Amino acid sequence: MKLPISVVILTFNEEKNIEETLSSVKKLTNDIVIIDSFSSDQTIEIAEKYNCFVLQNKFETFTKQWDFGLKNTPYKSVWILGLDADQVLSNELIDEVKDVISLPQSVSGFYIKRKMFFLDKWIKHGGYYPLYLLKLFKSDAVYLDKGELMEHHFYVNGATKKLKNDIIENNKNETIEFWLNKHVKYAKMQALEEFTQSKSEKKGNLFGNINERKTFLRKQIWENLPLFVRPFIYFIYRFIFLLGFLDGRRGLIFHFLQAFWYRFVVDAKIYELKNNAKS
Repeated sequence: MKLPISVVILTFNEEKNIEETLSSVKKLTNDIVIIDSFSSDQTIEIAEKYNCFVLQNKFETFTKQWDFGLKNTPYKSVWILGLDADQVLSNELIDEVKDVISLPQSVSGFYIKRKMFFLDKWIKHGGYYPLYLLKLFKSDAVYLDKGELMEHHFYVNGATKKLKNDIIENNKNETIEFWLNKHVKYAKMQALEEFTQSKSEKKGNLFGNINERKTFLRKQIWENLPLFVRPFIYFIYRFIFLLGFLDGRRGLIFHFLQAFWYRFVVDAKIYELKNNAKS
């Protein structure tokens, strides 16, 4: 007999975040799998305190790490909830998930709203809330696109719906320096993904589900805009037209770094890759 639900969490040096995440997850299920990238802090000790099943695997890309986790989980559950180590389940979301998995479902996955904080400030505007992520899915319906090096998503065969309540994301590791260093690494993966898939047949669907619409906008619009120009356009769009300025000073820092600086670094890396390819 299959278990109702398992939770799979990716970790790397998450001792500041993982306990609060596990404390919330324990209210939902005892079947918790940690996929760790060989943490050097107390992450594993904390996970073992919560009786998690821990697997370690060398990190290459997010998609490969998730693929490893989903294929190697020891639990044969009907549903899987995939989380990052800094994502906490609200009590309302826990109750909602319990309700939906207890009933027969004609859908294969549920999108959940992410309520994200930056320097302890809720980023409410600029298109960042509500931001729906496919996090809850049937274990026999989920798949990943291994071509996604940075923009990793879960996909399912079948219909999807949205849940009403929030996952709360507030990374306690995050200082400005930590954020910048992390996103330089992300920019390298993002640039390589866009560079290698510039002629990809994956076009997305403007009238499909949330992930299909995101793919359409990325492939049909974003990747056709000129390098170094598109970060300016995107920042203005987010900060002005999507009211990012209402998030205050910390919001200004976040939207500038995430919408402009990060995208500019990605474009610089793509430019470098193109030059290297020519030579």
